[in-house]
Amino acid sequence: MSGHNKWSKIKRKKGAADAKRSKMFSKIIKDITIAVKEGGNDPDSNPRLRLAITNAKGVSMPKDNILRAIKKGEDKDSTNYEELSYEGYAPHGIAVFLECTTDNTARTVANVRAIFNKYNGSLGKNGSLSFIFDRKGIFEFELGDRDMDEIELELIDAGAEDIELEDGQVTITTAMEDFGIMIKKLEEMNIEPESADLQRIPVTTESLDVETAKKVMRMIDAFDEDEDIAAVYHNMEMTPELEEALAEE
Repeated sequence: MSGHNKWSKIKRKKGAADAKRSKMFSKIIKDITIAVKEGGNDPDSNPRLRLAITNAKGVSMPKDNILRAIKKGEDKDSTNYEELSYEGYAPHGIAVFLECTTDNTARTVANVRAIFNKYNGSLGKNGSLSFIFDRKGIFEFELGDRDMDEIELELIDAGAEDIELEDGQVTITTAMEDFGIMIKKLEEMNIEPESADLQRIPVTTESLDVETAKKVMRMIDAFDEDEDIAAVYHNMEMTPELEEALAEE
């Protein structure tokens, strides 16, 4: 079992993510709405909806919010969302990949371009970063009273490429094609993940000095605060020194 996977070296601390719960709720509501419009309101026959509901429970979204999102998806006259992606570079060659869910493409691309320009980055062509990021399945759940040694082999058999245990939190990384297999395995093991999704993981990371990295993070945070941007991925390494400096801000 690896002590730290590639993703753990660049992700922000869990507390930073918890502070943005309202945006997490907004993203999941959009995911549920899109899932219902695409595949119906029955999670048993709609894998995307089932996954969205799992993620909603993982961030303690109230049941009423989930039901309202499902009803919104059932309404033929409700907002239609489009899923888009944009790629580019922050200063100092840091690659940035944006996944967006929007009801107004013109607004979203204008905002994305404005943020790149404001922070001296550059918007690139889609596909230009395909060699930098791999799509991986990322699952997180609380270990609880389970024995890590006992469940580890089962997880590996289901396609786990990396398993990280930190402060009682288990993070599993799988290949994209093993994503569905791992979902079924966790269901068989009666493990309900706090989150399960496909993420873009950098093949390699770039390390910058703290002051330079903080400037890049201002761009990353600006993207992260935009309501149309569902996920922001980058290949800058979140060193302990950088995390400490950011925590002090």
